[in-house]
Order: sequence, then structure tokens, then C-alpha cells
Amino acid sequence: MENNIILTYRGKSVTKEDIAFINDLVANHPNVSRYALSKELCKAWNWVQANGNLRDMVARGFMLKLHREGHITLPPPRCKIKNPFVNRTPPPEIEMDQTLVKTNLSRIKPLEIRQVKKTDQEKIFNSLIQHHHYLGYCHPVGEQLKYMVYAQNRPIACFSWSSAPRHIGARDKYIGWNKEDRVKGLQYIAYNSRFLILPWIRVPHLASHLLGLMAKNISRDWEKIYNHPLYFLETFVDTERFLGTCYKAGNWIYLGDTTGRGKNEKKHVKTRSIKAIWGYPLTRDFRSRMIGA
Repeated sequence: MENNIILTYRGKSVTKEDIAFINDLVANHPNVSRYALSKELCKAWNWVQANGNLRDMVARGFMLKLHREGHITLPPPRCKIKNPFVNRTPPPEIEMDQTLVKTNLSRIKPLEIRQVKKTDQEKIFNSLIQHHHYLGYCHPVGEQLKYMVYAQNRPIACFSWSSAPRHIGARDKYIGWNKEDRVKGLQYIAYNSRFLILPWIRVPHLASHLLGLMAKNISRDWEKIYNHPLYFLETFVDTERFLGTCYKAGNWIYLGDTTGRGKNEKKHVKTRSIKAIWGYPLTRDFRSRMIGA
């Protein structure tokens, strides 16, 4: 069977039979576009998201890779589509009230958490992350949600959540799943890619309190938009900058460290800082829900 595998794409082993099937698909649809062919492949292979939408962008990238490597021949592109991510300008700075808030947590309650993706507040979120988070703003891919936290109608914090990285050794060992389980179960994990308390907000214990509030709400919001729940949260903490104190105080679990190598690093050489991996189960039976999903 291994000799029959041509390549691997996003965890999927592609066989000679798969290549033959796609070549037949192209031959049987001689007058359609690449875009239409990707949709036909999704239908044939049942490549759908949890919300029922076709995974046509994944299929398009897959077919383009096969075309470039000479395994299939796609029809010429009918139009040149501009990539919105090329030459994307960073979010501009938006003026905010930066009056220092130095008080106790009880004094700023009640807090309001708003999901701001695809709302008029998303530009404010992007600006705050770009200009006040040390990593800046990076347009997330895949499933994603953005939150802003308000105290007395004033923004005090931001959270960005996105699809989980495909492979994290310490996380995968903690969950206890095999490769097949991981491929099926990744959709039930959300990755906390950005967490920002605005620098003029000085409130002890606020960070761990907000993590707790997020844990109570995010699965419901995720299911509302993407038609599936979440069972596990995860994040990376740069050990050269932070101790992860708020995650520890919020009852997150330290799972281990990254190797310091990027996902495309082939020489097993450390190219970036070590990250501590923290996880948070949203249900007691998360393993049974995620293994064999």
C-alpha cells in the first residue's frame, strides 16, 4: 500500500487510484473551470466542513499542487484572481481612550464579552491587536472568532481564536489519540492565537478571570457559527517573554514545550523561541468525545 502512495497533502495520503480518479473527473468535465472542478471533487469525495459547506479552497489547492507536479492537467485558468492577502496593509491605528484604569476586579464588573468577527467593531479589534500586541495582527485562516471585552462600555481586552495546528506532540500525547483520531478530532479544538489586555488596564487577576469567562461561552458561539462544539482549548506561551501565570491561575494544564522548530523545518534545527503549550478541557469526557469522533 505504501508503494501506491504518490504524496501526502494536509494529512491525506494520495494514491495512484486517486490520481486516476481526478484525471477522469477532469476529462469528463472538459468545459468547466478549475473552480467548478474543485467543487465536483468535494462532492465526489465528500469534502465538507462541519457546517455543510464544501471545502473547495482545500480542494483547489490540492488540485493545483497535483497539476504543478505533473500528476494531472487542469484547464487553463479563466481569470486571474487577485489574492487579498498579498500586499495587505496593516490595520491603521484607531484613537482610543487610554486613561489609566488601576483598580480591583470587582470595581469594573459587570464585564461584557462581544464576538466581533464580521461586525463594525472588528476594525477596532484588528487595530488594537496590531498596535498593542507584541506579535501584531495576522489575518487568521480556517475557523475563527474574535472577541472584545468591555467594562462600562469601554474596551479592555481582546481574544482571537482559530483552528488548531495540525500536530503538536505534547497535546496529542495528552489527548491520547492516533493519527486518524487527530485528523477527525482537530475541529473540536480552538487555538488562542492572541490574548491582549490593553496596556492602560491594570487590574489584578483580570486575565485569569477572562479566561474563565471565555471557557464558559466559546463552545456555544463556535457551534452557532460552525455547527460543531469545542471540547478543548490550547495556546502557546513564549517562554522568553512570559511565565504563563494567568493560564496556570485559570486552571489550564501545562502540556509541555514546543521544539522551537517551525512546521516546515526539515533539518531539526531550532529556529524560533521555545513555546510552553497549555491546554484546557471544556468537558470532563473530552477524550471520549474526541477519540473516534
